[in-house]
Amino acid sequence: MALSISRRRAITVLAAAAGLPLLFRAGSANARLVTWEGTTLGAPSTIQLYHHDEAQARAAIDAGLAELARLEQVFSLYRADSAISTLNREGRLDNAPVEFVELLEHSLNVASVTDGIHDPSIQPVWKLYFDHFTAANVDPNGPSRRDLDAALALVDWRSVELDPVNRSVALRRPGMAVSLNSGAQGYITDKVGAVLKAHGFDKMLVDMGEQHAYSTKPDGSAWRLGLANPADSSKAVAEIDVVDKAVATSGGYGTLFDEAGRFTHIIHPKTGETAPRLVGVSVVAPTATIADSLAASMILVPEEKRLAVLRAAGGETAIFVTPEGVVEKLEA
Repeated sequence: MALSISRRRAITVLAAAAGLPLLFRAGSANARLVTWEGTTLGAPSTIQLYHHDEAQARAAIDAGLAELARLEQVFSLYRADSAISTLNREGRLDNAPVEFVELLEHSLNVASVTDGIHDPSIQPVWKLYFDHFTAANVDPNGPSRRDLDAALALVDWRSVELDPVNRSVALRRPGMAVSLNSGAQGYITDKVGAVLKAHGFDKMLVDMGEQHAYSTKPDGSAWRLGLANPADSSKAVAEIDVVDKAVATSGGYGTLFDEAGRFTHIIHPKTGETAPRLVGVSVVAPTATIADSLAASMILVPEEKRLAVLRAAGGETAIFVTPEGVVEKLEA
């Protein structure tokens, strides 16, 4: 099996110690840093927040994790009982969860803004690549053109019928399937953050695969995040300071279908070609939902259209990196 998955999209320069579910450390202003570590939709995840009351911190994090578990049951492609799996299996979903409707509607709006480069109906092509490279006697040149064209014929965001009022979704073509992976981790990050805020926390970094910084640290400093090196995602090629913003990072290196790294998980919905392995992009936005839905797409958007797409989709900054460092920075 050649498939190599490294779902860490960005790294936190000030990282918590690994292997402990909940850590308490001394912080300024009599507050202590509380850190939880786990996994969200296959991605390493953390919650870092400051508080002086251990019991209150534990209660808040428990509530946030309950929200995480609830939303994974909506968006996980690996759970047969999830809302998205039900839609893909039956071609229709009635009484869809409010969160599913909300994120799908957002995803379709981004599809419109990007002229279909962000397309939630890309799942048949992703599955074709996955099945090809996990089969025995793999052809290193990838799926055949005939199979790729057949899968691409099932990709068209305009064939996803969403009725937000009645909370129903239908896929017009038999064999269609959707994925909200470009958005779900950011959406869950925002929702978990909202739960923690409802419990009285306002100085925290929530990372459910994408990162949302709330306020500052107690000493007034920003949360400093590292932008992953596409050649080694455990290292940073640049750093950014974030306050009350979200950051999502994506690159071909996130999932490599083949050992040579010729085929990556970022797939162009119109051609079936995949993005280069050694290019990454980080998007800064008001919410992790916006940042996440834009991150992978910005790699595929033609260079001359990047700024217009960034602005139209609600992003604020896009930073393109290679192993050598930052190669382009766009400000909306």
